[in-house]
Amino acid sequence: MEKQKGQYLGTEVSGKWWKRYRERNYFSRGNGEWWYNEQGFYFLRYFAKEPIFIPLNSIIGFKIGKWHSGRWALGNNIFKIIWKKDNLELSSGFIVSNGREEAVKLKEILAGRIK
Repeated sequence: MEKQKGQYLGTEVSGKWWKRYRERNYFSRGNGEWWYNEQGFYFLRYFAKEPIFIPLNSIIGFKIGKWHSGRWALGNNIFKIIWKKDNLELSSGFIVSNGREEAVKLKEILAGRIK
């Protein structure tokens, strides 16, 4: 898939906006590019060396909302990937487009790829 511009808003632990996941490159928010393939979902922040990577086999669900990690997205829809890592339930939030339709489409595509 071709890379798309977007924004990473952070990763919450156990659905709590004040409890952010701080491992490796998941803590820093920022603009960048996202894409997915048969292994998972990627987000590379501008000026970062490694992308954030969420394996498809760790994803347990998706949400679309207006708030994430204590941030409001100025009316944009936030695409949230709910996943597990090291016995933690995490929720990573991304702005993947300006419209809700694209976020819903991405949710459907990725949901079709997970088991």
